[in-house]
Amino acid sequence: MKFKPKIINDPVYGFIPISHPLLLDIINHPYFQRLRRIKQLGLTHLVYPGALHTRFHHALGAMYLMQQAIQTLRTKGISISEEEEIASLIAILLHDIGHGPFSHALENTIVQGISHEDISSILMADLNHQFDNHLTLAINIFENNYHRKFFHQLVSSQLDTDRLDYLLRDSFFTGVSEGVIGTDRIIKMLTVINDKLVVEQKGIYSIEKFLIARRLMYWQVYLHKTVLAAETMLVNILLRAKELQQKYQTDLFATPPLKFFLKNNITKKDFQQNPHVIQNFVSLDDYDIMSSIKAWMHSNDKILSVLCKNFIERKLFRTIIQKNKIPSPLINEIK
Repeated sequence: MKFKPKIINDPVYGFIPISHPLLLDIINHPYFQRLRRIKQLGLTHLVYPGALHTRFHHALGAMYLMQQAIQTLRTKGISISEEEEIASLIAILLHDIGHGPFSHALENTIVQGISHEDISSILMADLNHQFDNHLTLAINIFENNYHRKFFHQLVSSQLDTDRLDYLLRDSFFTGVSEGVIGTDRIIKMLTVINDKLVVEQKGIYSIEKFLIARRLMYWQVYLHKTVLAAETMLVNILLRAKELQQKYQTDLFATPPLKFFLKNNITKKDFQQNPHVIQNFVSLDDYDIMSSIKAWMHSNDKILSVLCKNFIERKLFRTIIQKNKIPSPLINEIK
């Protein structure tokens, strides 16, 4: 049966075309569909209520920008084969496949010594096996093992399609206008010299705007003190739950995949050698964490129940900023 191209309606870019059957198969795969249930900005919606977009949105948006970048480079005489194009789109589509619930906040809580990039590589290898090795070139591009290095730069660098999308998308959904950048202009200014991705001289002001926008978004959104307080509280909740489960053998309510990670100290080696770890990880999303926290509000453990109740009711940790060292009596009083 002949493949019929699909389109996805995106609130930021409009229509995103899906022009190859392998891309559609990957998007429809359970590993990728899980990204619908992982928020792009974690707990930022506690400050900016509109920030409820997901990693699924972001991955599709980054793929769209990759399509635009490849089209631009071809018009400037850069030879790019169809195989390289599809591999690049797959690489950027799967670049965040290894993110866990609430993203960066939990990377060192439910798993130890492994980053989401490492997990992405492991999951991509698993998908490559499932798709009869049709992802090999995409993996080489993602891991910077392909001889044409500019493809990896489009996926992961200081000026890649990942950053271009998340700045514009996060700005759109948070309503923080300082993050708005001219992605069209930046992409039109891209070219390749000596196998390296470069920007034409007349695009320098657009790049300056991009760098300033990124800095402002970190100040106002990504490192907002209330967001960091919420993330710290969430980390403490999970650390306490893990302690109760492992040290005190408390039988806490948790969804099966979350209970697996609470009971076990999972490392990079476990991901690489134990398929059971992968299957539990790809079943884990934001909903597992939130449903468990709502149940833990009624835990017999005072510490866990207070943390969870305050988290759900948005009674978050407070920040005290002063020039002088905070006196010990005040710290003890707060404790």
